[in-house]
Amino acid sequence: MHTFKKEERLCNKRFIDGLFHSGSSFLCYPFRVSWQLAPAEQAYPVQVLFSVGKKRYKRAVDRNLLKRLMREAYRLNKQTLLYQQLTGADKRILLSIGYIGKELADYAFIEKKMQKLLNQLAGEATK
Repeated sequence: MHTFKKEERLCNKRFIDGLFHSGSSFLCYPFRVSWQLAPAEQAYPVQVLFSVGKKRYKRAVDRNLLKRLMREAYRLNKQTLLYQQLTGADKRILLSIGYIGKELADYAFIEKKMQKLLNQLAGEATK
């Protein structure tokens, strides 16, 4: 039920370029979200990419920690907050979640903001 498989990760360079050049985006502090309707048929409703800027977090340990927390919060909440709405509307999306916060946040804060982000995204994507 709460899995995060390879097929759910966004790895295709062409899709990533298209996402950042022609996708929609919004801010849900401490996240910057870019999304786009998927051009091809895919196995999962969402393909997602997580990023943390090297400019703000010099140490790889900190970047990896933030990405791990983001992935975990996403993995636990995607089914109820995002997948059900997208499946109901029969839509597939590409998604990028970038961390732009100034400080290392704890898991409780990241999870609360991730839930808000997923609700907002579900609303925008199913319009």
